[in-house]
Amino acid sequence: MSDVKAFAERGSGTVTVLSTVFLTLVLLGATAALGTSATAAARAAGAADLAALAAADAARGLTAGDPCDLAAQTARRHGATVTDCAVEANGTVSLGARYDSPLPWPSEGASRAGPPASAPAD
Repeated sequence: MSDVKAFAERGSGTVTVLSTVFLTLVLLGATAALGTSATAAARAAGAADLAALAAADAARGLTAGDPCDLAAQTARRHGATVTDCAVEANGTVSLGARYDSPLPWPSEGASRAGPPASAPAD
């Protein structure tokens, strides 16, 4: 009777080890994808922030050029593209940026920059 039981359990250790290895590889892949996604989101946000600051300087006349063109150049230098750009009358610029990562979906960032708030009158 014990020989039959031993024969029925033969190979169960191999299945358990292979299942554990497979699960570990899946979890490592998911962790790598999550890390790549977080890095891409940070790069998109950083590119959007820098592009908005450059565009706000151009809108205020501190640098020469069209604000949205300057924002596109700045975003491109950081590996992103500007998806939308709006310049308000007071020199505030709102824009969105897209960063293409190795993942199947792009990361997007949005930013707004403008002149500093004026000091309150005494």
